[in-house]
Order: sequence, then C-alpha cells, then structure tokens
Amino acid sequence: MDTEELEMRRKDSVWKTRLNGSMIARFTSCGAWSGITLAHSARQCARETPDRVAVIDGGEVRTFRQVFDEAVSLVAVLHEMGMVQGDVLSFQLPNWRETMVINLAASLGGFIVNPVVPIYRDAEVGFILRNSRTRVLFVPETFRGFDYLAMVERLRPELPDLQEVIVVRGERPGYTSYLSSLTKQQGVPRPEYGANPDEATDVDPNDVKLLLYTSGTTGHPKGVLHSHNTLRSEVDAVTNFWKLSQDDVILMPSPVTHITGYLYALEMTFALGAPVVFMDRWNAVCATELVVERGVTVSIGATPFLAELVAELESQRVTLPSLRLFACGGAPVPTEVVRRANNVLPNCLVFRVYGSSEAPTITVGVAAGDPAELGASTDGCIVNHEVRIVDAVNGEPLPDGKEGEILTRGPEVMLGYTRWEDTLDAFDEDGFFRTGDLGFISHDRYITISGRKKDLIIRGGENISAKEIEDVLYRHPAVAEAAVVAMPHLRMGETPAAFVVLRPGTTLTFEEMTAFLEEARLARQKIPERLFTIDQMPQTASGKVLKHV
Repeated sequence: MDTEELEMRRKDSVWKTRLNGSMIARFTSCGAWSGITLAHSARQCARETPDRVAVIDGGEVRTFRQVFDEAVSLVAVLHEMGMVQGDVLSFQLPNWRETMVINLAASLGGFIVNPVVPIYRDAEVGFILRNSRTRVLFVPETFRGFDYLAMVERLRPELPDLQEVIVVRGERPGYTSYLSSLTKQQGVPRPEYGANPDEATDVDPNDVKLLLYTSGTTGHPKGVLHSHNTLRSEVDAVTNFWKLSQDDVILMPSPVTHITGYLYALEMTFALGAPVVFMDRWNAVCATELVVERGVTVSIGATPFLAELVAELESQRVTLPSLRLFACGGAPVPTEVVRRANNVLPNCLVFRVYGSSEAPTITVGVAAGDPAELGASTDGCIVNHEVRIVDAVNGEPLPDGKEGEILTRGPEVMLGYTRWEDTLDAFDEDGFFRTGDLGFISHDRYITISGRKKDLIIRGGENISAKEIEDVLYRHPAVAEAAVVAMPHLRMGETPAAFVVLRPGTTLTFEEMTAFLEEARLARQKIPERLFTIDQMPQTASGKVLKHV
C-alpha cells in the first residue's frame, strides 16, 4: 500500500465531531483532559509492576507485562494486515481476557475500537459493520451455541471494507486464528520499558478512540464517538470520587461491549494498576464465590446483577466482607433493592448511578459525608458534569426540585455521533447534550430520574429501540399498525410488548410473530414477550401514537 493511499485512508476514516480548539484549551487547562492515553498507562504498569496480576479470566491469569507484550504482538499482526491509524477494528466477544489485549492494541496502534454486543445478530451486526466501515473483526468461533462465523459468511457480501476476520478461541479453515497469529510473533524483539511515557505511542489523545453503538429512538443504532481524553476524564473522575487504588480488585459481570464494562474493565484496570476479574456469564452463585476467592472489593453492574446477588446472599445468609462498593445503573434501580443490598453487605456502600454511552457517568453515587440513604432514594451525586434541567417542551431552565429534561456538558461527554445530523440534534446551542431523560435535582447536586423522553426500552441494562422492532413488524403482511412499548419485568426491569392493529381478514398469533421476528434475525432480547391485538391505535390529532395509553 503506497503512501498516498494510506493518507487517503486516514482522511477518509475521520468523522466530523464537535471537537475544536477552544474545547481542547478549556478542558486541558483545568486538568480534565490529561493527555494520558491507555497506552501510556499500560506501558507504565508493564514497567513498574510487570508481575502484578492484570486480569483473571476463569482459570487464566495474566500479568500487566504479559498483557502489554501480547498487545504489542497484536499491533504487529494488524499492521501486517494493512491497518493504519484511524482504521476501525471491531470485536464481538464475551468478557474474555483477549478483549483487554485488543483494546490496548488499538490504543497502541492508533486504531478506533468498536465493541459489538455478543447478543447482536445479523440485522444489528450488519448495520454496525457497514456504518463503522470496520476493517478487522474479532469474533468467537461459537459462544452459547451460536455460530458467529456462519453469521459473518451471511453478512460478508455486504461488507466491502471488511478485510480480515480473526477467530478468538477457535480455529476454522479460511480464517485467521488469534492464537496462531500471535504465536508467529514469538521471538520478535519487544520494546524496552523506558522512563519516558511518550515512547508508548504517538497518538493524539484528542483522536477518536472508541466507537460504541447505542440503540436510539430512530430505529438504527447511533455510533457514539469518544476520544482518549473523554474516556480518561471519566475514569479519573470516578477513581478519585470512589477513592480507588491498585489495592482494589474489580469484579466485572457487565459486558465489556457496553460502556460500563468497557470503562471499568478495559480502561480502569491500567489507570489504577488494579486487577479485574471477568465473568462471561452472569451467575449469582459464581459471583459470590469469586468475590470470596479473589478478594473482590468493587463491582459495577446493572439492576439484575445486584438484585440476584442480594437474593443469593439472603438465601445463603452470608456476607461478603471484602466488597466495599457496588455501583448499580443502566436500568431503573428499585430503591428497595439498594436498601436490601446495604443490609446484606455490611462493609459495602451500594448506590445508584446514572449515565449513558454518550455521557458515561453523570452521577457517581454518594459523596463523602452525605447520608448513605441518598444512594437508594436518588440516582446519585453529579460529578464531572454541568447539568441543567429544562422544560421538556420549550427548553426553559427549571429550578431544583422541578421535573424536566436532563441536559449535560463536560469533559467526558462524547465528541458526537457518526452522523453529523444526529450530533446537531443531540446538543443545544450552549453545547449541552440532550439526554432525553426526565428528572429533577435535589440536595443541591443529586439527580433523581423520573422517566424518559426517549422512546427506549431498557431491558436489564440493554437499550432496545422500540422503532427498530416496529419497523420489522410492519413488514408482516397481517400488520396494519404496530407499537412496541416497555412492559414491567420482574428480573429485567423492562421488556418489549407489542400492540398491533391487524389488516382485515387476517390473524396473528404470538408464536407466528415470534417466528417472523426470528426469521428477520433480530436479537432474541428484542422480541416482544407479549402480543396484544387491538382495533385502533390511540393517537393524537396529528396521528402520533399515544404510547403511554
């Protein structure tokens, strides 16, 4: 590949973002953007604490030196495949230690990393890989009985940018094996761990580092763009607020393909120099055993994780004395669950947090000196953000205590979406991000979420677009109108339910609907768990469906 082609690739892979000189100067001068990348931190860990454990994945344990060396080898493999700075690599993997290596390799090489949720299937994965223009994709051979390579074969004719597919924990003729490709790099000289952290990388910390897709109200997922600096700002703010150190041990049940798992497993581990314990399948009994066996001190997860852990501890009548902090968010968190958790975990502060892929942690729990009850009764204390509550209709600012739409701006807010039009819609004229969530501020700086302006269903921390499901339902020959809404679910908090108006002379059973959506290759989690047939949709005069009805 010649120099001119490389330069064209670099220019062609950059999305338009909100980043400008004044923003860089403002956040750099106040220290919110440190310029420290993951590559800098990982190099420091490998140099200063090479034999310290970085990741525990089942029976596999890797040190910081081992992870760094493996990432350096992977960068060499990716360069041989033609990857250049600004190219996108995607991984659709469970919580496996390889994700840590892949993410670090992306930082070292200046690549943009795109985690893809493992439960996604053809419809979602095809859109994401096309929209991101992914060049290299890492997938398992199989996981939980699903053949990922068969899906890749179905999608590949529609993916002209996809050059390589690397199989993790498997071998398949015609595909590059992750393990075999790294084995070929054995014996290649490794970099010295010098005193100068800038030797780690020449990547601009304001470059786009992470591309994470999140379901929105427009049907198709939106590509969220974060830089090295926005991500590190979030990690530093949380680390300082929670008083984390290298003496902590992090249990990560949340998928590393979500912003929570990505930040607190793949990024925070190196910022702290502290180990992370992976779970690739959630099980409350196993989680309890891991906390005891590994001396876990910190965990972050969605509501089902906390609720089931509490139920397990209550049934066993045991406590986990090493656990000192559990942050819960990603889906509505019942106040009573937090209170029960604090009762059953006497050494642990359990609290609600609030954020999104676009603005990862707007709130981070309970501030020192404030009542612990605020962790149950509110969604947490605002940190590293400037928040406004505005009238959801006219945008006028509202005083504390009044419910309105939550707007925020700050150093960890995304640089924008892959579509510039979406970016323009998401921010107001003062640079505040419109979250689409409703809430109010109390106790000077605590937010309580009261509802959602967005048409979004949050199932166990997974954002599901109602419109995406509706668009598929409308393809069914029997469906004249469709509306998908959130239905309360005991374990997941919410789950989709479908209301349809049928065409004259047709019928549609729940089983038929399910089979139709499965044939469309929607993720199983998006398939409605109830079907209601109605004679007429409740609508406004302008024809908008009144979903609250």
